[in-house]
Amino acid sequence: MNDIHVSALVLLHPERPELLMVRKAGTTSFMLPGGKPEPGESAEETVIREIAEELGLRLDRQRLTSLGRFSAAAANEADHRVIGDVFCYEGLPAELDVDDTAHLAEIAEVGWFPIDPLPADDENRQFAPLTRNEVIPALQAGWTLTE
Repeated sequence: MNDIHVSALVLLHPERPELLMVRKAGTTSFMLPGGKPEPGESAEETVIREIAEELGLRLDRQRLTSLGRFSAAAANEADHRVIGDVFCYEGLPAELDVDDTAHLAEIAEVGWFPIDPLPADDENRQFAPLTRNEVIPALQAGWTLTE
């Protein structure tokens, strides 16, 4: 099994226990926004760059907190495992419009999804195992959903 390293971001809706997720073009799985590091880039630098590229948002490094490193089967690549450094963001970036969230680059769709429970997968929409099986339980166990 091949490993894919990523950095990902948890953005929580300010009024509801919902999580922002993205779907890349040509896929059916929603996942946390983020992506793969460039050579020499730290996990934190990766998530800041990727969020700018995917959502057009500028993250304040001081508002990032590590939720942890998690691994799970990759959502869109058979025989791959994703290892994700996941960060939570305190509040929301100033330019984020929660009612009309912009997306750029390879992102086809953005949505806010309830955390408890996360909707069931179906033939048209799935949720990445890293998010469903690792990140959401970690949020429920140790992170205040209003932070």
